[in-house]
Amino acid sequence: MAYVSLNEGETPESLVNRFRSAVQRSGILRELKNRRYFKTKSQKVREAAQRAARRARRRNRPQT
Repeated sequence: MAYVSLNEGETPESLVNRFRSAVQRSGILRELKNRRYFKTKSQKVREAAQRAARRARRRNRPQT
């Protein structure tokens, strides 16, 4: 769970913005999205292989 505490003189809008960024950094929403539907082990393996291939392509791309 992401927690933020109100700093002295902080506006509610900035507090909400800090909370949103804390939730984004912690990966709570990404985990929730991944668990939304059941995935078989073969689907997980296939997606992991696709992510690895994408990373490899990015790594091998010529730098400009």
